[in-house]
Amino acid sequence: MGSPGVFEEIVNSSSEVPDWVGVAAKKTLTFVRWANSLHGSIFPHLSMSNEEIITKFSDIVNWSRSPVKAFAWHPHTLKFAYALGDDSIKVHSGKSDLVPTLKHKLQKNVADLAWQPQSASVLAVACQSCVLIWHVEPTSLATRPSTSSCQVLQQQNHAPVTYLAWDPSGRILLSASPVDTSLMAWDVPMETCVPLRRLGGGGVSLIRWSPDGSKVFSATPSQLFRVWETKQWTCEVWTKCTSRCKAACWSPDGRTLLFATESEPIIYSLTFSTSIDDTSTVIGGSQSAVVSVSLTEVDLVTEDGDIVRVGGLVQSMVMDRHGERLAVTLHDDKEQVLPYVALFRTRINPMLEITPCGLIQGESGEYPLHVSFQPSFDKGALLSIIWSSGVVRYVPLYFIPSEEIQNIQHRHVAPPSLNGQILSPIPSH
Repeated sequence: MGSPGVFEEIVNSSSEVPDWVGVAAKKTLTFVRWANSLHGSIFPHLSMSNEEIITKFSDIVNWSRSPVKAFAWHPHTLKFAYALGDDSIKVHSGKSDLVPTLKHKLQKNVADLAWQPQSASVLAVACQSCVLIWHVEPTSLATRPSTSSCQVLQQQNHAPVTYLAWDPSGRILLSASPVDTSLMAWDVPMETCVPLRRLGGGGVSLIRWSPDGSKVFSATPSQLFRVWETKQWTCEVWTKCTSRCKAACWSPDGRTLLFATESEPIIYSLTFSTSIDDTSTVIGGSQSAVVSVSLTEVDLVTEDGDIVRVGGLVQSMVMDRHGERLAVTLHDDKEQVLPYVALFRTRINPMLEITPCGLIQGESGEYPLHVSFQPSFDKGALLSIIWSSGVVRYVPLYFIPSEEIQNIQHRHVAPPSLNGQILSPIPSH
């Protein structure tokens, strides 16, 4: 039980130690308990159980009751992995009917999954007490890979692990825990880590590595969040949020950060200047965030004449790799997730523009647990949604990226069509 356990044992065995040792241990134990109670009153999540902490901070809605505990697309190939309620992990590949199942004795309370970029086989798993690194070879015919193909990364006082993030080159793995104020930067082959320590915030509740690899966003369970630069690992701090940052995503060029707090129906944006050279350690974040989208509840009239109320607080949000679609899940002020995914059209150059696009609904009684974009879809964007029924559905959003259109116009060539026309995103599913 650490140092408090030592002092408690001395106090309980006071007859077996010198009097001065017993008195010193009792006073020290009193001080430690007082400090812990004070810390817990400042950061209430520290007194929660592991399951409660993961449920509160996981990307998956209602994690403790969800049929799917974590989900991740591979960044380059048509492959994804997901964790089930029994903490087993299944891996599906578009080129094979074989579905490997990953199990390990330390694989408990899986909270996040992350495929290593520039690799077809390495999967990182955030668990209750550690980070597991699975090596799942694409050519293997084994349906139950041996635990010998799994590395265990552990660090004291860094549990439960709830978030993982690889840098785009696949060299560094970051892990975060809401009870540890340090981010852990892992050298996976060497199984060593460097803690990125900063006081304040009570832990790290969310991390997002920018697609260009230059910055890392890290939120805390408090009103504070940081943006790190990845050359010398210095950071800028924002402290004037109304509540903790609950959701965030980067634009593909790494210049714009979208984020939302848990108490406001607003999506904010922060812009960052581009580095002059590769050695620059200037983060260059704007001094204040800009309101980009208001999600205040409004009544909409459908084609059938029905009135539907839409809007609420942000649960999660993701942007596609072109920076042209933004998917957002919402919940009301009673923490009830709304039964649709709000879709927006976005433009990041020359300035950020976000306009409503439509709503994606599931079957009656379903609500979205997790949303993500398939990273390598080449006809626009492919949105995957895990619904509360346990069904995973794919919503293809067909469009020609603006960059391709500009290149075509620059060459004075007529743009190609997709199935004869440029299709709008599907309004419902």
